[in-house]
Amino acid sequence: MHIETNASLKAYNTFGLNAKCKYLIKIHSTDSLQELIQSKLYKENPHLILGGGSNVLFTKDFNGIVIINELSGIEKTSENDETVNINAAAGENWHQFVLHCIENNWAGIENLSLIPGTVGAAPMQNIGAYGVEVKDVITKVNAINLETGEMEQFSNDECRFGYRTSIFKTSHKNKYFITSVDFTLSKKPHFNTSYGAIRQKLDEMGVKELSLKAVSDAVIAIRTEKLPNPEEIGNAGSFFKNPTVSQETFARLKKNFPDIPNYPQPDNKVKLAAGWLIEQCGWKGKTFDGYGVHKNQALVLVNYSLENGQPIYDLSEKIIESVQNKFGITLEREVNVY
Repeated sequence: MHIETNASLKAYNTFGLNAKCKYLIKIHSTDSLQELIQSKLYKENPHLILGGGSNVLFTKDFNGIVIINELSGIEKTSENDETVNINAAAGENWHQFVLHCIENNWAGIENLSLIPGTVGAAPMQNIGAYGVEVKDVITKVNAINLETGEMEQFSNDECRFGYRTSIFKTSHKNKYFITSVDFTLSKKPHFNTSYGAIRQKLDEMGVKELSLKAVSDAVIAIRTEKLPNPEEIGNAGSFFKNPTVSQETFARLKKNFPDIPNYPQPDNKVKLAAGWLIEQCGWKGKTFDGYGVHKNQALVLVNYSLENGQPIYDLSEKIIESVQNKFGITLEREVNVY
């Protein structure tokens, strides 16, 4: 087990912030994790687990151990005429996993193409895009209890998936190390092209016959147009969650803002577009000294040259305050702040 001291985290967070940690350890096997959690070093220091670092904002150095999950491997465990069951290691790159499934004609996650991060982060965040959430295809999450060292399995229900959340982001945060995720995917695609601009993009691309690759390519094209590439401009994708409000609150907002985008939900609530709310407050495209709000998507905060993320956090506070003042809605950050 190799331990780096006073290590930079710049390469391990998509904001590209140069926070440092006291110790940096990469985990390639469950045996090395077991060795770590039994060590005196682990017991005497706080820890933080990172996958792709695509959902974190560092406002200061981390005075403890940062554990990088680099477990790898994808295995087909069983199948029938309708479905296939896949076990994917938590350290696998999410987008590469999606492409692997598309190549094998396994359907269900093509709408989740180009989402940054790892397979292990997918259930934590219950990642979602274009009408699909990863909870729809997860059967179980396999994880090591960091207190006992025991391997545990969590069924879909036990994960308590919600909008951009799960038990691993709430009551079990930093208590488990996800080792792999089991998915049930379909051999017979049911294409979901009604959400967002997918159908329009497919038409622009001249697609006559739907396929998993065509849907994936359309999603990739849309995301590339709207969202900055973290390798070019530091960002963590959507910084805020889309808020949901009651029918009564929505009726009030609709009266004052007739053009407000809205998406009715099964629980009789209404989801609103956080990016639109932020844009109406004048933030879209605003730039400051080394950071700002993306010019094409107000939901994305960007880092041009900062080494420390505190100004980005302060900007998010101002955005939350302005949306609250204008609409009476309190935005919630999607990104974890450290």
